[in-house]
Amino acid sequence: MHSRRHNQRQRIKLVMIFAVFSLPMVAAWGMVQWEVGIPDRHMAHGEVGVQLPSLNEWPLTVNTESSEDTWTLAFDCTQLCEQRMDEFWRLHRALGREAPRLTRLRIGGDSQALPGEVTSQWRQEPDWQEDNNAWLFDPFGRPALLFDASVPAADILNDIRHLFKVNPI
Repeated sequence: MHSRRHNQRQRIKLVMIFAVFSLPMVAAWGMVQWEVGIPDRHMAHGEVGVQLPSLNEWPLTVNTESSEDTWTLAFDCTQLCEQRMDEFWRLHRALGREAPRLTRLRIGGDSQALPGEVTSQWRQEPDWQEDNNAWLFDPFGRPALLFDASVPAADILNDIRHLFKVNPI
């Protein structure tokens, strides 16, 4: 009888140990699966894993070679161009001392370039291009994030700040 209670206690201890180590994994899986309890500040507002050619392969009228420490924010300026230019100019200024790490590339529009902005036109509009999209490229010209027209500039700024923080010079 004593041996039977001892075996039951050992089994209960084993089940408790298993539960203690497996419950966090189950909870984490549930958080990811149903997007519950995930802090917003750690999620990109843009689309990650963009399957686009590198920036130097884009059909643009300017040379888009970037330096090894400069990220590029390219944006299509087909519609609401003045507003989009102003939003990204303010975004660039909001970076403060990190601003030299970003170059703005405006594609389209007839307006004069704002300070810190490079202008270009499509030589031939690619099939993956959508009006008013913005793309963030790493210093090697590889696409990092895609932002559609509905993403506010403040969210784009947050993503850029996060990338600068995790990718120091």
